[in-house]
Amino acid sequence: MSMLTPPGMGGKYRITGDVYPRMRRPHRRRRIVLASAAAVVVLGAAGWGTLQLVDVFSGDGTKTTAGKQADCKPAPKATTAPAAALPKPAQITVNVYNATPRSGLAKTTADELKKRGFKIGKVGNAPTAYDKKVPGAGLLLGAPAATKGAFSVLGTQLAGATTKTDTRATADVDLIIGTAFKSLSPKATADAALVALTKPAPTVKPCR
Repeated sequence: MSMLTPPGMGGKYRITGDVYPRMRRPHRRRRIVLASAAAVVVLGAAGWGTLQLVDVFSGDGTKTTAGKQADCKPAPKATTAPAAALPKPAQITVNVYNATPRSGLAKTTADELKKRGFKIGKVGNAPTAYDKKVPGAGLLLGAPAATKGAFSVLGTQLAGATTKTDTRATADVDLIIGTAFKSLSPKATADAALVALTKPAPTVKPCR
């Protein structure tokens, strides 16, 4: 035992200082306590992080999926708005006029339209106002009322035909054959277009 160690202290205290002796306990116990506390904190943080990962990959994912499925409700049964009442081909009187230099087009076209159910009126050369002045496949000419149905039905027979109204009071429609005319649309194509016109396909919005 050093002569500087006070009697009865058993060496538990050590003398420090240059002028007056100061007594200090060893730091070993405090270090052990701090290390234990730090270990508890680390283990607790690790356990909490593990629980969060489990929630993300199991519980939370299920809740999110369930939420999306709840938001995506089954769409109601598709309903189609009733199509506007369109005249049948037999209810449409078509006057066929040839505005091209090629002879015989008016008669052959009128004969084909008759086979397809249309009622044929006048057949011949186009009036002077339209003779050789229709650059497209054809022109459908009729009263303003024809825009509500007759033009649409007759238009299924000739792709690319344009329409125009005049001041006539009758329900007949003129088909003026233009210089780009080759033939009427194939019957199968025209029939399919007519069916699509009278029975439009229903549309259902996708569930997002």
